[in-house]
Amino acid sequence: MTDNNVYKSIINNFNNKVKMFGVLIDPDKQNVRELLETVKFCNESDVDYFFVGGSLITQGDMQKTTRLIKENSKKPIIIFPGNPDQISNYADAILFLSLISGRNPEFLIGHQVAAAPILKKTNLEVIPTGYLLVDCGTTTTAIYVSDTNPIPHNNAEIAANTALAGEYLGLKLTYIDGGSGAKKCISNTMISKTRAALTGPLIIGGGIRTPEAAKEIYKAGADIVIIGNGAENNRNLIKEIAEMKCQFNKLKISI
Repeated sequence: MTDNNVYKSIINNFNNKVKMFGVLIDPDKQNVRELLETVKFCNESDVDYFFVGGSLITQGDMQKTTRLIKENSKKPIIIFPGNPDQISNYADAILFLSLISGRNPEFLIGHQVAAAPILKKTNLEVIPTGYLLVDCGTTTTAIYVSDTNPIPHNNAEIAANTALAGEYLGLKLTYIDGGSGAKKCISNTMISKTRAALTGPLIIGGGIRTPEAAKEIYKAGADIVIIGNGAENNRNLIKEIAEMKCQFNKLKISI
């Protein structure tokens, strides 16, 4: 395993109240031409991290996808795995996810046991992360594949308490997600209550389709905003959110 360079960069930004932005690449959803175009947009924008992975990869190639990103960008690559097969040494780090919002033992600890000896042989930086799925208007692939009940969209208290329990267990990051294809974003109330409960970085993803929505999520307390489907359907969204993030950070620094 490598030194904790990716985690250190996240913590450094977090401690300095600098908001971060990541683009999620699903190997199933982009061919080579589309992938290289997305990478180009990210390189030309103030994107902080690539996230790579998916709840279920059936046709895409995890190794090829991470290799192409690595060959065409210097931005850190973080694996966002749906199962132990989604491991690639071309990446820089992996979110070692535990689906703490659900009660399926395979996603709480089972997949992690299977992945641990594989990860030990790689150079990947392993970042323990609490993962929470929220009902954002549809049964997403993540909800279906994990066979878990998502947290109700309007129940911020459950989300905050679950995230806090994960942090007490030693999980270094918290990721609240609506899942791929979410109809709406995580509520600002849920984000703000969870932010107030935690001492570490908070990642928010799912249903973010405009820079205005991302800005409200930052204001509510998210430290990292992730877009996936939004970028696939509209690559200009990458530049728009990146520009908004820069303006947001400048305004916070000036205050």
